[in-house]
Amino acid sequence: MIVVPVKEGENIEKALKKFKRKFEKTGIVKELRRRQQFDKPSVTNRLKKEHAVYVQKLQEVED
Repeated sequence: MIVVPVKEGENIEKALKKFKRKFEKTGIVKELRRRQQFDKPSVTNRLKKEHAVYVQKLQEVED
């Protein structure tokens, strides 16, 4: 459960912003969207490989 303590005199919009940030960090929405459709294991493996290649190229450019 996400708890956002609101100080006395603090703006409600500010507290709502804090709540949204905390909720986004939990990753619940991402997980729900990911589970809405089934991906075959071969597709997930291919995506992981593509991501690894992308990250490796980024690291080579940094060096």
